[in-house]
Amino acid sequence: MEGRDSFCTDAKHNRQNALRAGKVVEIYRMRVVERKGYDMETTMMNVRAYREEDIPAMIQIWNEVVEEGVAFPQEDFLEERTGTAFFAEQSYCGVAQREDSGELLGLYILHPNNVGRCGHICNASYAVASGSRGLHIGEKLVLDCIEQARRIGFHVLQFNAVVASNIHARHLYERIGFTQLGTIPGGFRMKDGRYEDICPYYINLTGK
Repeated sequence: MEGRDSFCTDAKHNRQNALRAGKVVEIYRMRVVERKGYDMETTMMNVRAYREEDIPAMIQIWNEVVEEGVAFPQEDFLEERTGTAFFAEQSYCGVAQREDSGELLGLYILHPNNVGRCGHICNASYAVASGSRGLHIGEKLVLDCIEQARRIGFHVLQFNAVVASNIHARHLYERIGFTQLGTIPGGFRMKDGRYEDICPYYINLTGK
């Protein structure tokens, strides 16, 4: 009877935990709907190559991340002229867009990480609008970036300066299959003047 009672108690706790977890997920979904005005689970979104008419929204999203000063090394904001040139010089730029409204939710840039004999290694940066974070848009951007990098002919995708405290990004990269190359102490100057460690990551794109 002791074993049976223990089993029944465990089963009861499991059901309670499952209900509690489901309630938490539902509350989170409701908060997302309240914050954004739509439910990402039922909203169609696609990642595609950027177009000229996307540039103003891309500049706004990019500058938002620059202003936060905790992820991008850049300190200068893009303007219409500099932004147009910046995105045009990339190997590829992708944007995440809502299909119903056309709203841009995020973007990425892809380009060589080096030249010559190291030109087969690429680098990328990702930016998601602050109001759309936590909805797995970054994951869709990274996966599309990997696909485009392979298509272009790059062999390796390398991130040079992932800030150590950017736990969400690091967990995403590791879940997808990126390998951390180590840690560079104090490699990133935060907006408040502190120096944070950075963690380079890479993923092999050739399957070898």
